[in-house]
Amino acid sequence: MNIPFLDLKAPYQELKNELDAAYTRVMNSGRYLLGKELEQFEQEFAAYCGVKHCIGVGNGLEALHLVLRAWNIGAGDEVIVPANTYIATWLAVSYAGAVPVPVEPDEHTFNINPDKIATAVTKRTKAIIPVHLYGQAANMQKIMTVAQNYNLKVLEDAAQAHGAEYGGKKVGGLAHAAGFSFYPGKNFGAMGDAGAITTNDDKIAEKVRLLRNYGAKIKYDHGVKGHNSRIDELQAAFLRVKLRYLDSWNERRRKVEACYFRQLKDTDLVLPIVADGNRHVWHLYVVRTKIRSLVQEHFAQTGVGSLIHYPIPPHLSGAYSEMGLQKGCFPITEQLADEVLSLPMGPHLTEQEINYICSQLKVLCNKS
Repeated sequence: MNIPFLDLKAPYQELKNELDAAYTRVMNSGRYLLGKELEQFEQEFAAYCGVKHCIGVGNGLEALHLVLRAWNIGAGDEVIVPANTYIATWLAVSYAGAVPVPVEPDEHTFNINPDKIATAVTKRTKAIIPVHLYGQAANMQKIMTVAQNYNLKVLEDAAQAHGAEYGGKKVGGLAHAAGFSFYPGKNFGAMGDAGAITTNDDKIAEKVRLLRNYGAKIKYDHGVKGHNSRIDELQAAFLRVKLRYLDSWNERRRKVEACYFRQLKDTDLVLPIVADGNRHVWHLYVVRTKIRSLVQEHFAQTGVGSLIHYPIPPHLSGAYSEMGLQKGCFPITEQLADEVLSLPMGPHLTEQEINYICSQLKVLCNKS
């Protein structure tokens, strides 16, 4: 069989009629930026997340960055981030002019370990950015308690967790603000780059709307130095269609995970877990194995796609070499980087494909 890591054609094929109608509607409107499609999408996604405001922006990185700017976080400030995350979380802090301060993950959930956050707080710390990694919310109760104790802002990086829940509430409404990515490969993806900010804070929402549009409320009246970061009408229209299917597609992902678990629980792979109080949406299905290179080589020979999220932690990347963080500084993060492997995951993965993937894994990973 030939099973890609992610099939991006399948969602379009399932929703072709509705997506084509959305395309036609926008093209016939003659309005392609900051129009009714975006306005309606923002209302619909805010309602979905259970918050007052959604502000559409260019991508997930800019969503995080613009919130930090709206909080006036910049030079001389520090922001606590996970050591184990995609580099975009760190970059948002750097773009604001602040310094990312990494904290190790919980080795079972891979999310930031809330019990280690307080030791990273200094007099310069202004915010925490927990990442809901792979589709599972971070331990927000503990994180918000730490934030309250030190008077810190909390910004959810929800780029991988559309529709995930913690304590019965959807991500995007668990902290002071949240940043989402609608990159095509996400559970809730556009047909190009797009992102959004959600918040219950009226002032932050107003400021972000200003920042995303060159710092202007009225054309040519620029109150602050802003950015050009908007969801175009076409992407907003596509997202409006896909939002109606997000929960059902997440449920299909849960069925894929259940099938993986049934077939792989007796192997020597370390399988992902769901922490108490969480409703996981399985953006990624990430296992751990000490023979990762052998597994990937076997997959390549047998037609199974796989990826590593993420092979180089941000603290060991060239982009952050000036921080002087050497190998060994964050041993849990580094061990995960050496062992994690993402298997194919998506709402359109068939049972036959899952069975084939598991059969190939068992060739190498069955317990002796």
